[in-house]
Amino acid sequence: MQVDGIPLRTIWPVAGARAVDIIDQTALPHAFRVRRLHGLEDAVEAIRSMLVRGAPLIGVTAAYGIALAVARRADDESLLAAVRLLAATRPTAVNLCWALARMQSRLLPLPAAARAVAAWREAVAIADEDVEQCRRIGAHGLQWLLAARRGERRLEIMTHCNAGWLATVDRGTALAPVYAAVEAGIDIHVWVSETRPRNQGLLTAWELRQQGVPHTVIADNAAGLLLMRGGIDAVIVGADRIAANGDVANKIGTCLKALAARAASVPFVVAAPRSTIDFTCADGAAIPIEERAGDELRLLHGCDAAGLPGELRQLPPTATVANPAFDITPASLVDHIISERGCCTPDRLRALHPEEADG
Repeated sequence: MQVDGIPLRTIWPVAGARAVDIIDQTALPHAFRVRRLHGLEDAVEAIRSMLVRGAPLIGVTAAYGIALAVARRADDESLLAAVRLLAATRPTAVNLCWALARMQSRLLPLPAAARAVAAWREAVAIADEDVEQCRRIGAHGLQWLLAARRGERRLEIMTHCNAGWLATVDRGTALAPVYAAVEAGIDIHVWVSETRPRNQGLLTAWELRQQGVPHTVIADNAAGLLLMRGGIDAVIVGADRIAANGDVANKIGTCLKALAARAASVPFVVAAPRSTIDFTCADGAAIPIEERAGDELRLLHGCDAAGLPGELRQLPPTATVANPAFDITPASLVDHIISERGCCTPDRLRALHPEEADG
């Protein structure tokens, strides 16, 4: 995708150096900054502090984190310690563990002297595969959108959190069909919920603006009214983990939109790559829900009238708060799941992935 007209991924290796550059998403939407990851500790901090976020991008960053780690120490003990350290950063997004398992299985059989080159190549391959998977999600999703459109009017899509290219390496999951529609010359408009307390919806608005896609930002609590009024063709969200039965873990507030969409007879669709589907997890009850720091609720971050960044306290430091980062949308509220394999109802996940039929 593009930033100020320049094509850019969210993460990329630095030419001629064992380092990786990322977009610092904690600075968005007010400032665009690039951060350099020099080693394992930098990758751990980038994931834990949400400099990178979105399940696919977290997985790719973890893969590069392993590559950075073995570039310094490639023995078995160091490799496995790096895997454990990265795995502990974010518990809900399954792409993290998927990428780490792939890196470990690729590297452990190799002699230590061969691991640095192999790790770098594997991390690059994972990143490139993510781009292709998102492209396919966009193509399948666009076909679904065209079938769901009511007449020939403008497509009206609602989304939650950020599942665009900022949450992946490029193109995104939930927004991939939107970008495919724009490229096909189809008139489309996106309703973007702010997604408190981290306000990732503002990242969606930022990237849609960069791509020239018409959109409107709404307060989270406005979604129900807009859906009941009619005119919304579909709600499309991403996922951090999809259980084998089709239950979906995604950013907190997703389930509320699914409930409102069902009440308003609006299709609710989840877009995610195969790496987000956890066939070892029977249902949503088995998905760990990350509890984040209370100050994410107590403090607001933004810019003042002069454009200077700062924070504003909306609750005293001693205020008791609960801050679950994700919720579970039951499969019964999900109309379709779109992956790079195609589109299916939640109960047909294994049919879309026959290699898991006996899992």
